[in-house]
Amino acid sequence: MKVAVFNLGCKVNQYECDSLVRLLTDGGYEAVEGLQYADVYILNTCAVTNEAERKSRQAVTRIRKLNPEARIFVCGCASQHDAAQFERLDNVVCVFGTAHKAALALLDESQKSDFLTPVSYEDDMTALGSRTRAYVKIQDGCNNFCTYCIVPYLRGRSRSRSIDSIRDEVIEAMGRAEEVVLTGIDVSSYHTEQGGFEALFDALSDLDVAIRLSSLEVGLITRDFLDATTRLRRFCPHFHLSLQSGSNATLAAMNRHYTTDRYMQAVELIRSYYPDAAITTDVIVGFVRETDEDFEESLRFCDSVGFANIHVFPYSPRSGTVAYKWGSLPANVVEERARRMGEVKTRSIAAFLNANLGRQNTVLIEEVSDGYSYGYSANYIRVRVPGELTIGRRYPVRFRSVEGDIMIAEIDN
Repeated sequence: MKVAVFNLGCKVNQYECDSLVRLLTDGGYEAVEGLQYADVYILNTCAVTNEAERKSRQAVTRIRKLNPEARIFVCGCASQHDAAQFERLDNVVCVFGTAHKAALALLDESQKSDFLTPVSYEDDMTALGSRTRAYVKIQDGCNNFCTYCIVPYLRGRSRSRSIDSIRDEVIEAMGRAEEVVLTGIDVSSYHTEQGGFEALFDALSDLDVAIRLSSLEVGLITRDFLDATTRLRRFCPHFHLSLQSGSNATLAAMNRHYTTDRYMQAVELIRSYYPDAAITTDVIVGFVRETDEDFEESLRFCDSVGFANIHVFPYSPRSGTVAYKWGSLPANVVEERARRMGEVKTRSIAAFLNANLGRQNTVLIEEVSDGYSYGYSANYIRVRVPGELTIGRRYPVRFRSVEGDIMIAEIDN
């Protein structure tokens, strides 16, 4: 029997899908990832926006077109938010929420989900992906309750994986990947009875593997934390430091627990440890309580930080969140703000790339095409190197020129 697992969400969802493929394969099934013909489908849904939830429903229709006789199992944030929207769809035989996803690998239609979010970390799934970069989940859930975000209501409160379990999976991942990314819903809240990141990094410090972190919160950035990163043998100096707005008034309305001054202090502290660090971020424009003055302040702040990249998100009201009842700004205002923040993004990328010209780095090759090799540097610059190099191997390079948002490099022996 062939089973296809399809992901519609974040890196954590992707990790869970990889884990389901592994469980299914171990159970004797032919398990694949993505939308292709199969007898059974497991759909891991997303609900971060109303549009993501709509696409999750549409995926059921896409599956039925591939195989009208298919059995479909649904799980994830969209079904946690509203199970009925999937239960009434043809071919859907079982619906779970965000908990107990490992049980879906049994393909038992009689299973029932209580749709309660877990109070402790569910350590019953480990991924076995084939990517050059391995993701290892260390945490789930979120305690932040930003006014625009529904995730804490669907994923539950923050809960962390044990250090020993993480170390075991990182060691296993080293056999197939040159780089490991530690990921979670709110990675910055990682903490167990064994300690937080300092203890985790100490436990990983003897392993000869590149370690990268997914999205971080400002409050995590302290001298103790950065000291701990230096004890890793190969730490990748890329900090995706969530901002969301460069206006203190907007940050307060979003229930973000820092100011722009605190954010800039974190940026400066990172650069005192890692001068070449890439600091990337997310920025929401057109938040319902963002005034024209707030936006101009946000624009100036983002321009002053020197980001390596900015992911610009036009605000989209999400039903079920605190901010949803506040309404929304006119669409043309949101679009114009996204355009202007996009200009800051373009300038920031160009400035960061040009500042790196002539420097040495390493690149992990992930793609080979038309006589060139592509990958990302340790500080997460997209790199192109002449020649067809080995995918999954890291090479020393020197940055030579910039073409758009790609750094052109040569092997540096």
